[in-house]
Amino acid sequence: MSGADRVIKWSTAGAVLGVAAVAAVASYEHAYDLVRAHGESGWTARMVPLTVDGLIYASSMVMLDSARRKIPVPALARWLLGLGIAATLAANVAHGLGHGPVGAVVAAWPAVALVGSYELLMMVIRGSQAAPGGMTGSADNPDPLGAQAAEIFADQLAADRVPSIRAIRAQLHVGQPRAQRLRDYLAAGAGGRAENPAA
Repeated sequence: MSGADRVIKWSTAGAVLGVAAVAAVASYEHAYDLVRAHGESGWTARMVPLTVDGLIYASSMVMLDSARRKIPVPALARWLLGLGIAATLAANVAHGLGHGPVGAVVAAWPAVALVGSYELLMMVIRGSQAAPGGMTGSADNPDPLGAQAAEIFADQLAADRVPSIRAIRAQLHVGQPRAQRLRDYLAAGAGGRAENPAA
């Protein structure tokens, strides 16, 4: 990684963390006021808002771990992340509704900034895990998902046909960029001999 790349990576991470810290405090205060106004008090009122942000954090970390290990993301992690985002947005909007639609939008902004900043940070971390060219491992120790793709599509590769991106996505439950890299990997000879340009 070049010096410029390091500066970009760390300055981005620093900015994201700064925005996330400010947004987290504002979002927590909104949720705390809402919980206290609806019957909770003491430690309960202070801890309930943390369960929302904690759910977002835990789900995101499971997704990050899945990305690092090159395995499909558990559906539960995706559902709970969505639920956590919906809950923090709802709490902030409800807090601001007393000041009208504009108040609701203003109150919701910290939640949007918090979730967005956190996901940007996850992107930076995931990006730092990827080797040049997008595939991890080496020729002697290929990417585990690449080896799995070679095994799944062994019949096609043996017939000098490279599987389509759509087929790779469907079989391995990966996104478009990952499927493209896997297809390039297979076309380069990981388990097959041919290069069929059709996708």
